[in-house]
Amino acid sequence: MLPWSLAAGALALLMLAPFVALVVTAWPGTAEHWTHLVTYVLPPAAVDTTILLTGVAVVAGTLGTTLAWLVTAYDFPGRRLLSGALLLPLAMPTYIVAYAYLDLLHPVGPIQDAIRTLFGYDTPRDFRLPDVRSMPGCILLLGFVLYPYVYLPTRAMFLLQAANLLDTARTLGANRVQAFVRVALPLARPAVAVGLSLALMEALNDIGASEFLGVRTLTVAIYTTWVTRSDLAGAAQIALAMLGVVVALAALERWARRRRRYANDAQQPRPLVADRLGRTAGTIALAACVLPVAVGFLAPTIYLAGAAIERVQFAGVPEVILREARNTVVLSLIATAIAVAAGVAIAYAARLARGRLATVMTSVASLGYATPGTVVALGLLPVVTGIDALVGRTSAALFGVTTGLLVLGSGAALVYAYLVRFLAIPTGGTDAALGRIATSVDEAAATLGQGPTRRLWLIHLPIVRPAVVTATLLVFVDCMKELPATLLLRPLGFETLATHLYGEAARGTYEDGAIAALVIVFVGLGPVWLLARLGQTAHPEPDWLEGSDRPAEDPQPLSAGRGPG
Repeated sequence: MLPWSLAAGALALLMLAPFVALVVTAWPGTAEHWTHLVTYVLPPAAVDTTILLTGVAVVAGTLGTTLAWLVTAYDFPGRRLLSGALLLPLAMPTYIVAYAYLDLLHPVGPIQDAIRTLFGYDTPRDFRLPDVRSMPGCILLLGFVLYPYVYLPTRAMFLLQAANLLDTARTLGANRVQAFVRVALPLARPAVAVGLSLALMEALNDIGASEFLGVRTLTVAIYTTWVTRSDLAGAAQIALAMLGVVVALAALERWARRRRRYANDAQQPRPLVADRLGRTAGTIALAACVLPVAVGFLAPTIYLAGAAIERVQFAGVPEVILREARNTVVLSLIATAIAVAAGVAIAYAARLARGRLATVMTSVASLGYATPGTVVALGLLPVVTGIDALVGRTSAALFGVTTGLLVLGSGAALVYAYLVRFLAIPTGGTDAALGRIATSVDEAAATLGQGPTRRLWLIHLPIVRPAVVTATLLVFVDCMKELPATLLLRPLGFETLATHLYGEAARGTYEDGAIAALVIVFVGLGPVWLLARLGQTAHPEPDWLEGSDRPAEDPQPLSAGRGPG
């Protein structure tokens, strides 16, 4: 057990290092620094960030909970297909959606041209839609892309709710809508809270969409302060303020549910039977489900496909795209392999250690996922430059050779950043899956002389394989999509598909970036398809919802042929 605990402890220190370095970087800032930031930079950025997060919470929360209830409680044409299709916006990074709609909703773009043609307007002076480069435009686009974070766990919770609870509400005179508001929604509150927190963290991490749409968030302020003004200490100070926002969001959610408790019905629950809607109501429900899929996925994808085909027909596939695709895939594969191995190690060490030590290890591993990529990159910079300096001095002393920026220049810093950002995914998934295996299995194997490593290899890994595979796919896609950390830590002359797209959008050459955007979207469809399949074929247990506060049931052993959930 000791080697596993030592390995997990070392990984925890690696996760903590960027946050400690962030404080050290911000400390040299002078009083004038702080005065300038507090007077001119932080107030507008904090206001824009607050408005953006509030708006995204309203849009994503309303869409996610309403759509989850609609496809769970009602039956209408296309319901089964749409229950999975509603996850498609997960494959669409926010900056790609903003990139696409900047061209689609341009005053002389295809949508406004079509509207003017339909109603007989001649020029944009006669008719034009509100500018998408605005706070409302940013809120709506981010909300329509991020609602699946709320939809997925909320629908899983609705599927698990016992129908007899809703039937009891109906016998007391509540209609279907009242039963949803008074019974189903309060019971699903932990899932809604977790989904909203994930959506808000993604909105806070965004840099491309906010910058493209003219919203100066704290993330954008960090990037411009660091890159444009070359003010590293000032950027670190803003990053600490952003960490305060993250901590405040988490604390507010926990405070709001401090006295709430949730429990399942002791009897075997009867699954909810969907009500068949009439023709008119069914058509309205169908349209309500199609709209977010069309806005958040179909319209941007069709635009990207058209622009990519036009670009290929005119000049073929640029060689630079192939090179950047190779860079992206290789970097993502390396980071994914390390993150999954580290996540399994931490989750298994936590299972062996149990108690408070296990909680600390898994909590530290989850720090990066709640932290925007710009903050992670800013904290990592002094860490990797310090490692480079140490390696360079050691090499010069021993061999008379200087190594230069070995870590920062080789892309290893990017792998480190991806590890910090996404380690929570394999750690959380594996930990939840291992938690469903009874401890008696370990005890029986130990009595047969099997040590911890052989137990993991022969027993636990085959059982938790579905969770590990799902985590692997999700980490790989997240690495491919990651923009802020990649922009700030990539080696000189090294580009990925995400940074290529960002550069093309900044220059306004949308057709040249469409191919890169399309590749990222298509790669993201794999995990989304897997999540949709899991959602249609299984009813996952809600134990993975960290904020449920309900007493945990004794885990039951799983057969080697099945995965959790």
